[in-house]
Amino acid sequence: MTGLTKEIMYAAIIKKDTSFEGVFFTAVKTTGIFCRPSCTARKPKRENVEFLETSRDCLLKGYRPCKVCRPLENLNETPPGIKLLLEELHANPALKFRDWDLKQRGIEPHTLRRWFLKNHHVTFQAYQRMFRLNSAFKKMKEGYTVTDTAFDAGYESLSGFGHSFKSIFGISPKKGKSQQIIDFKRIETPLGTMYACAVVEGICLLEFTDRKMLETELKGLCKVLNATIVQGENEHFKMLEHELGEYFAGRSKSFSTPLYTPGSDFQKTVWLGLQQIPFGTTRSYKDQAAAISRPEAVRAVANANGMNRISILIPCHRVIGTDGQLTGYGGGIWRKQWLLNMEKTNS
Repeated sequence: MTGLTKEIMYAAIIKKDTSFEGVFFTAVKTTGIFCRPSCTARKPKRENVEFLETSRDCLLKGYRPCKVCRPLENLNETPPGIKLLLEELHANPALKFRDWDLKQRGIEPHTLRRWFLKNHHVTFQAYQRMFRLNSAFKKMKEGYTVTDTAFDAGYESLSGFGHSFKSIFGISPKKGKSQQIIDFKRIETPLGTMYACAVVEGICLLEFTDRKMLETELKGLCKVLNATIVQGENEHFKMLEHELGEYFAGRSKSFSTPLYTPGSDFQKTVWLGLQQIPFGTTRSYKDQAAAISRPEAVRAVANANGMNRISILIPCHRVIGTDGQLTGYGGGIWRKQWLLNMEKTNS
C-alpha cells in the first residue's frame, strides 16, 4: 500500500470509493469484521479501524468477512465489458478484436492490456491468438484438414497459420495429431484465483495461483500427457465453476465434475482415498494409510498427498497431523484452516 496514508484510506471508506477495491481492506477491531473500501455498512470510528493489504492478512489476524459487502466474493472478477468480449470470442474463436473495435465498446486498449497482463500474464492480443489456435488444434483432431482449419480460424495464409501454430505447440500443424492439448482457465474463488486445467477425460489440475510448486506441476503434467497447455474452453470448466461456487457457499458437500489423475497405482489409490473423507471431517496421515489398507506406508501416503494436483475436489486439506495440528498444504495453512472451518460450519 505504498503511498497510501491511513487518512487517505479512511477518507476512501467514508466516501465508499470503489476505485480502492482490491487495494486494501478495512478491519474493524470492535466487531472482528473486515470489509471492502466501498462497503455500505455503517462506518466505524477511526480509532477502531486498521487497514490490511490482503484478505489473507485479515483472515490470519482472526477477522471475519462482512456479510454486507462480502469481501471474499469475486475479488478479481472479470469486469462485465471484458466478460462479454470473452464470451463472444469463445463463441467464435475466429473473431479478431482490434483497438478500434475495443474503443467502440468503450474499452481502452491500454486498460485491457494491463488487466490481461495482471490476470492472465499475457496481453489480450496474445490471449486471442492462443484461443484461436486452441480451437484450430481441436478441429484438426476431429479430422479437418490443415487448409480448412487455417482459413476457418481467420488466418489469411497457410504459412502464417503454420508459424503461429509452431510458436505455441512447438510442432508443425501436420504433426499436431501426435500431441494433446490441455485447456487452461483462470477461476475466481473466495480464497483467491485458481488455475484449472482439463482434457477430454476431465479436470487434471486445480491449484491456487500462488502455490510454490505450480510451475513444476504444470511442466510435469505436460510431460506425462505429451501435451501443451493453452488458454481455451473445455466442457468440464462450466460444471467445475458451478460446483465450486456451490461448495464455497456451503450449499454442496460433494463434487461430480469428472477428474483425470495420471499417476502411479499407489498415488491413484491415495487420491481416491482422499475423496472418501467426508465433508466436515478430518483424518490423520496414519488414519488415511490404514483406510487404504497400507498402515505401514504413512510417509508414502503423505508424499502422495503432496503430489495431488487437484485441490478441493480431491480434499487433501482434510488430512491433519496425528496430534491434531494443521500440517503443510500447497495452498497455504491459512486456506486449509478456512476450508476446514467452512466445512465444519456447514456440515
